[in-house]
Amino acid sequence: MSAATVIAGDAEALAVAAELAADFRKDAAERDARGRLPHAEVERLSASGLLAVTVPAEFGGPDVGAETLAEIFRLLAAADASLAQIPQSHFVYVNVLRRQGSPEQQEFFFGEVLRGKRFGNAQSEAGTKHVQDIRTRLARRPDGSYVLDGVKHYSTGALFADWIPVLARAADDNLHVAYIPRDAPGLTVVDDWDGMGQRTTASGTVRLESVRVPADRIVPHHLTFRAPQLHGAVAQLLHAAIDAGIASGAVAEAVEFVRTKSRPWFESGFETAAEDPLLIQRFGELAIRVRAAEALLREAARAVDAARADLTDDSAAEASIAVAAAKVTAAEAAVEVGSALFEVAGTRSALDSLGLHRHWRDARTHTLHDPARWKVQYIGRYVLNGTRPPRHGLL
Repeated sequence: MSAATVIAGDAEALAVAAELAADFRKDAAERDARGRLPHAEVERLSASGLLAVTVPAEFGGPDVGAETLAEIFRLLAAADASLAQIPQSHFVYVNVLRRQGSPEQQEFFFGEVLRGKRFGNAQSEAGTKHVQDIRTRLARRPDGSYVLDGVKHYSTGALFADWIPVLARAADDNLHVAYIPRDAPGLTVVDDWDGMGQRTTASGTVRLESVRVPADRIVPHHLTFRAPQLHGAVAQLLHAAIDAGIASGAVAEAVEFVRTKSRPWFESGFETAAEDPLLIQRFGELAIRVRAAEALLREAARAVDAARADLTDDSAAEASIAVAAAKVTAAEAAVEVGSALFEVAGTRSALDSLGLHRHWRDARTHTLHDPARWKVQYIGRYVLNGTRPPRHGLL
């Protein structure tokens, strides 16, 4: 890999994201149809400097705000939701280092990121009692290093990664993140993801068998949740941005299809489908849904930025609630618009060869990451009783 560009600031980051998104959109349907993994596109992301935009300024990064980061993800997801999903965990685990990394760990890993290196993830496990029942273990060796054993699923980004952050428990049952080189002995990445949507994220299995880990590659993640934190808010903000992007991308394709390919219903009396008042009404409704999702996404990102500037229990709670509202709204918009695309475009839009169904499949798959109903509960408790949301990192 050639040296990555170092982006100067927010404006440049947004311009680079818009340019890449325009290119990525061209072959998105083909990649989805063929299941072609976007290796070249991910390399372009690294080389562009976008993956280093949250590196703190004191380590040479642009340290862009949450509003800029969310917009980067929205732009990428509007073009290709699978491609946008791949670096989501990268930014989450850059954020872990910001919060709990030692100065030496920060200097090393932020330097790696500035050079274009990528973090994947090995976080979730299948078949356990619930999502936070993490059974992967770090066992201490006599020389002070550790051995890591476990099996991870839904490991988005791992196949493309240089480093794979692994969520594991130590002997005291506390959560840690171990940053493992992709080529470490005993670590195997299996490309066995077969989801109906987000087909090219390669969100498969990571197997860890007696993987040796130096002590200076382990971060005490459990400490994150003992004080006001934005770990969950940032992670969920990026998920909300992906959903908002799916919705806006689906509307854009529906507009293009109706303008250029759809026939008017014979009873409308118009020459083109775009003149049909019933279609105009429906497009207005869908546009409102997308605008609402985008507006709440911006508001949530600003709340995260405000909380980062003055982090307290109250500011962290406000950021988490704002992100939860954005995520619920964006998820609903993505699923609705992805489905309504066919309603407004007509029979021909259902042809498999066109690939328009990828928007709904991506939306339906991505919105399953965590249940929106629990976010609504926490919003209600906060509004009605002033109850702050929990610090578990998923809100």
